[in-house]
This record gives sequence, C-alpha cells and structure tokens, in this order.
Amino acid sequence: MPAVLVIDDDPKLLKMLQRTLTYENLDVLTATNGLEALPLVQTHKPDLIIIDWMMPKMDGVSFIQRLRDEEDKTMILMLTARDAIENRVEGLESGADDYLIKPFAPAELVARVHAMLRRVESKPENQKAAYANITLNPATHEAKRGDMELNLTVTEFNLLHMLLRHPRQVLERRQILNDVWGYDFGGDDNVLEIYIGYLRKKLESDGSPRLIQTVRGIGYVLREE
Repeated sequence: MPAVLVIDDDPKLLKMLQRTLTYENLDVLTATNGLEALPLVQTHKPDLIIIDWMMPKMDGVSFIQRLRDEEDKTMILMLTARDAIENRVEGLESGADDYLIKPFAPAELVARVHAMLRRVESKPENQKAAYANITLNPATHEAKRGDMELNLTVTEFNLLHMLLRHPRQVLERRQILNDVWGYDFGGDDNVLEIYIGYLRKKLESDGSPRLIQTVRGIGYVLREE
C-alpha cells in the first residue's frame, strides 16, 4: 500500500485530506508543519508528500529545500493559495514536482495523487539510452554527461529519459506533459518550462554546449546545434 505524508496546519483540511486519501486505499501519515514532518520522512519513507506552503515553524518551501539539499528524491505535491505565475515558479524551483492551487476539488487532488504515484511505481524501460555524450541507465537511476554524474530528481530523470528516447525529434509540450507527468495540465505548461530549465542547468554546469533546444510555438527537441 503506497504511503502518503500530508503536511498542513489547517486541522479541517488535514482531516479531509486524510479521510479522502485513506478512502483511496493509501496509507496516510499527517503532520502540522515541516519541522514535525522531517522525522516522519526519515522513519516511514513515504512514496509521496503533500505539503502546504504557508505553515508555522517550517513552511513548505523551506521543508522541500531541506529534503532536496539532502538529495531526497521523494515526489512532492505543493498546496498553495498563491496562484500568481511567479509564486508557482518559486514553489517548483524549491524542488516540488507539482502544485495544486487552493481551493481545489477533492477529485482533482485524487487524480494528481494517483498520477504521481504511477510515476513512482512505474518501472521505466531497462534499456540504456544515450545521445551525444549523455548516457542514462534506468535500471540504476544513473545519468551522466561525459564523465560528469548528474544528480537528478525522479521528474528530471523521467524528462531526460523521454528526450533521450526521441533524439532529434521535435516533441510537443502536451506530449511531454502527458508522458512525464501523466495527466492534463489544462494548458498551463510553466511546470515543463521550469523543469527544462533544471535539466539545462545540470547538463551545462561544466560549460558543455546546449542539447535541449526550444522549438518556438511547438515544444522541445534534443539535438546538437
């Protein structure tokens, strides 16, 4: 049974989320702030974390940054009432894999949770993928560019894996979102642009030339300039 850790300081919302996700046959753990949740992550190793942004003691962004600094790759869904683009970008840049704007319908939350858990539970093709000087091994979750090891989150790894499976092929944004994230984003592809930025930063950190190219009005392509 997949385990989900829900972190929110609103007792009514926390109880609703616990009840809703338990009904979905998930093992639900709860905490009221990031500081309280840290030991739960260490002892229970949840498959997914759902966390509110604004909380006392340790807010959602600080919590996520703490996990990512420790190279914890647990999938994270951030809940926030902040719906401005810059707020969404900040949440994703902290290391969240996805976000959900409050107020939300329980059915939408459930759909997001199941889609994210499918990404965790799905076993990628074991065949190694490579292009130019990038190599990726799904069996060991290892990726390199030349001799440089790439420390990738689950989402970054899956995104790079998709690009490597279709080298020199222009991929539409919607196609990438459906393949990597597993559900419809309703036309909001800022999350994809942010993760493309993450990959570029890691792939180009040693001064290597850009391989992920933007095709304006369409999407992205992995090819040498």
